[in-house]
Amino acid sequence: MLPLAHCHLKQVLQTVCALESVILRSFGPDGGQVLFTRDTGQAMLSRSGTQILTALQLEHPLARMVVECVWKHSTVTGDGSKTFVLLLASLLRMIHATAGKEPNLSRSYNSTKAAEAATARHMADKLFAFALKELDHLIAVKVIPYGCFVSLEDFTANTQSHVQKLLVSFFHTRLGHTHCDFISDLTCELLSHWKFKNDLASSSLEFVNDNFLALHTPVSGFPISSSRLIEGQVIHRDFSTPLRQTDHQPIKAVVFTESLQPKLLNTGDVLEVGCAGRVLEGRSIVHFSAWMERSLEGLIANLQTLGVSVLLSAVKQSAAVLALAKQAEMCCVECVSEDELSLFAKLSGATPVSDCKMIGPEHVASLSFCRPIQLGALGYVHVGFQDPEEKVVVKPCSLVICAPGEGQTEQYTRAFQDAIRMLLATTSRDPMRVSAIAASKRTLRSHKCTSLQTDKQTDRTTYGSSNIRSFYECAFEPGCVIPAGGTFEFLLNHALLQHARCWSVLDDSNIGIPVSQLLANALLSVPRQIYSHRSQRFLQTQTRVRSLIPNPSHPVSLVHEQERDTIPVQTEGPLQDGRLSLHCYGTGDVSSNVFLLDLGLESVSCKYQLLLAVLQCVTSLLRVDTVLHTHTALHTQSRRLVNTSWEDTEDED
Repeated sequence: MLPLAHCHLKQVLQTVCALESVILRSFGPDGGQVLFTRDTGQAMLSRSGTQILTALQLEHPLARMVVECVWKHSTVTGDGSKTFVLLLASLLRMIHATAGKEPNLSRSYNSTKAAEAATARHMADKLFAFALKELDHLIAVKVIPYGCFVSLEDFTANTQSHVQKLLVSFFHTRLGHTHCDFISDLTCELLSHWKFKNDLASSSLEFVNDNFLALHTPVSGFPISSSRLIEGQVIHRDFSTPLRQTDHQPIKAVVFTESLQPKLLNTGDVLEVGCAGRVLEGRSIVHFSAWMERSLEGLIANLQTLGVSVLLSAVKQSAAVLALAKQAEMCCVECVSEDELSLFAKLSGATPVSDCKMIGPEHVASLSFCRPIQLGALGYVHVGFQDPEEKVVVKPCSLVICAPGEGQTEQYTRAFQDAIRMLLATTSRDPMRVSAIAASKRTLRSHKCTSLQTDKQTDRTTYGSSNIRSFYECAFEPGCVIPAGGTFEFLLNHALLQHARCWSVLDDSNIGIPVSQLLANALLSVPRQIYSHRSQRFLQTQTRVRSLIPNPSHPVSLVHEQERDTIPVQTEGPLQDGRLSLHCYGTGDVSSNVFLLDLGLESVSCKYQLLLAVLQCVTSLLRVDTVLHTHTALHTQSRRLVNTSWEDTEDED
């Protein structure tokens, strides 16, 4: 009989708090890096929350469950893993404190612990239901007007662009401030090369994200400033046969997914060895060897007729194939990964060969060059593509990521990929949020409390119907960003507290505190930790943000106000292209904006998805009643984020 253990609320809280204590060391722009060492002596240095959490050797099932939730969220948004754990711990602490103050409920249960667990479970369900129903509406009305929209149509390294500020803010928390500007410029340059013609900018992000393993090359032993873009594609294998140098001659390549070595004609055929000098006709090794040689010679002759001089193979070829290819002055590259062959096929437009008997012009790729390249201590194959303007992408290029050590190279590589995911999550449309528009509008019509047309004495919002419509359209438009450094949390905290006062009548759960107030209090844990080393900054930022909340009928854009370094004058711009254009004008002290300006921008969409993921994790954790202990390792083999030496292996599991 496997051991059983009842799971109580306090145990869940202790488990999450243990994870919180680990990630707090690297949280925020002032956080440090965490150093892990293996038994072999290999070291890993990282500020990535996902990498830190997945590197832990966890035994408790609930801890593994939390890490799994964090990993799934970070693979979608590329960011928020440390904030995930911080918000989760803060919510659980508040639920635990609130559930313990419900004496009326505990009388109806035989055990106080059972009563607390039931109350906590009910509060978690109410929180999640509230978030699904009301959170998008509150963000649309109380947060979106203070942000702006990034445009990914023009990826530039301009320091004034919102995309650049968004990337700088992201890399600042992941890699520090030393190289964040350089890496942001390099990311913008990469995305500008991979812009699709006559297509949305999000398509290029999806392409780079899906093919990132084949698009980047990690190189250790060089400074990060040596990172650069290289024209064409770098194939991470070396030539198996010598490369014949050609001058101004077209280079043609063919991709093979299997060995060129001929096989037996029929399944089940047996080769017999002749006896006493007699060879069995058609079935002997001698005859098969002769037939194989003729077949290979015919295949090579066919390739020569098509002008092929480069062979790319997904498998290792036989010595006979390599010998004939060398004799025909063809270079061969073996054991090329599936990701790289797939990218090569997309860029060249050629179809990989699956049947060696059927090779035609559609299988031949035209290359502008094919040459060896030395990156670090390893040699690779470097290919370029002809007429890129006529292909899917504009300027094919590969990313070379350099760092002094292997662990640092992996850290920068993960940061690059997560930045692409963050941009993709910021600019893509979420079907769930689109479908929530109708529900939000129905909520406005059905509840007088959310009609937002009451007097000023109640401290509630008073928007006109046209503004409500504009804000809802903006809320579900992709690309909304807001100043970092706790601005989102302060604004949403204020909105949730207003909502709690508005709904002062207790709901049917009979819980003495509104769930919106619980979420509001938990949100403040994020800016408190950001300014943990500068406690005065927390109050300054909170006061600054709340002072910018004007008369609700005249919203102010906090982003534009920061860019102008001004004290806002409450003015509202006209609608342009269906969006509410918000501007501020005036003059003021530049120094008063410094503590907000130096932290850049962050994605509202990623913040929204983070809150939903955390609340869903809370409900899942509190629904666990009994833990069944088993002796199995945490499955992490599917977590292949980047092609580095730190991938999880079966031995490590």
